[in-house]
Amino acid sequence: MIEVVFSDSACGSLKMAQRYGEGEYQSGVSVFLGYVGGRQPTEKEIKDARQQAEREERLTWERAVPLGGNPTDVYGFGLMLSIGDVSEDKPGIRRQHELERLYSVYPDGEGRGAARELLQRAQKDLNTVCSRAAAGEAIRVWYSSQPDELCGLYWFMAQLERLKKCGPVYLVGLPEWEVDENSGFIQKAGCAELSPGEWHRYLPLQQSAPPVFMRNCASRWQKLQNENAPLRVVLNGRLISMPENLYDPVIIREIEAESGEFQEAMIIGRILAKYRLGIGDSWVALRIEEMIRAGRIETVTDRKSTRLNSSHIPLSRMPSSA
Repeated sequence: MIEVVFSDSACGSLKMAQRYGEGEYQSGVSVFLGYVGGRQPTEKEIKDARQQAEREERLTWERAVPLGGNPTDVYGFGLMLSIGDVSEDKPGIRRQHELERLYSVYPDGEGRGAARELLQRAQKDLNTVCSRAAAGEAIRVWYSSQPDELCGLYWFMAQLERLKKCGPVYLVGLPEWEVDENSGFIQKAGCAELSPGEWHRYLPLQQSAPPVFMRNCASRWQKLQNENAPLRVVLNGRLISMPENLYDPVIIREIEAESGEFQEAMIIGRILAKYRLGIGDSWVALRIEEMIRAGRIETVTDRKSTRLNSSHIPLSRMPSSA
């Protein structure tokens, strides 16, 4: 069966899930600890954390049910279709430009090459998947209400709708929330948050995608293409077009909570963790850059020699008149 997801992270995790839980557990947990109370963790704290992580990983492995299948049948279309121009029927130069813009936060022009590679792989994989689907192979699509994944679902259904014939299509949609065995509340932001040992839990949610559903998705995607707004977001369970400054009030609110100077990386991380908006760090970084160009934020240190994910992110501050 062909497996389709809409991010590279989900793609890698799903490939691992096919064999996750087979055989004896092999130790190999990595642990990263930050500063504890303003100091470096002690050797004992590191050892205890590693042992705890090892126990949890072993338990997850023993509980896991391997999905089976072949990793070569797993395809990830991480096109980030909730952002930017979507007027093309198939990913082309316009989607490449959007990916390059989103990846522009990487240093030394690395993002441009990564964007081109991603687009070329998506184009090749789409041709392969459509050919196999037209030959009658079954497809299973994993998605959630995260904007990129819901856009991906609509877009992919539109691709299949263009085929003269298509094999069976199955859908697995993640629930909005769930309760674990310890009565804990779980809310996944998307398939990218699924660990290899979790995928099997959602197989009971699988359902067939009838032709009327596929046509409806294709029609709604065409409407979004015609609107071609800067953003697409999920509101009351539906994808709608929105302006590019939609999330700016949230970003400004978190910046204003700082006392003067702040680090971009800290602001971005807090926004993603606190609000779980379904957007990536690249979009938040681009909006902060736009605020800098508009004079709403001042840079305090040289930005050219830094990279977004570094701990040496330049300090910024709100202008005194803001």
